[in-house]
Amino acid sequence: MEYRSSVDIYTEWDIVAARQLGRNEAKKLGFGTVDQARITTAISELARNIYLYAGKGKIEITCIHKDDTTGISIIASDEGPGIPDVRKVMDDGFTTSGGLGAGMPGVRRLMDEFNIVTKRGVGTTITAIKWIR
Repeated sequence: MEYRSSVDIYTEWDIVAARQLGRNEAKKLGFGTVDQARITTAISELARNIYLYAGKGKIEITCIHKDDTTGISIIASDEGPGIPDVRKVMDDGFTTSGGLGAGMPGVRRLMDEFNIVTKRGVGTTITAIKWIR
């Protein structure tokens, strides 16, 4: 059973919708409340970055399977300016928005798999996966 759902990110309310969708999907898949919170937090960070830095984009949530394990894949994509220095963005404490700087490193810690593909002037796609343990 593989399904995909998505939320277009244009406004702050879309961040809330993406969070709720992620929580609902994680719950349906059988993730516990702690992992639901981790997934929801990761989605919130990814969606907020789309909103703040790209202006618009999409959060896609997919149920995935590998071997005998089920997981949830979160893909955050945009056609924004791209990330000029991925290494710097992945440093704890780095922020361009005046926030705590826990964003991308935090998402990487909350999820089991994490990957960034970015190209200046073209956009960014971040894939984060959480597996049911």
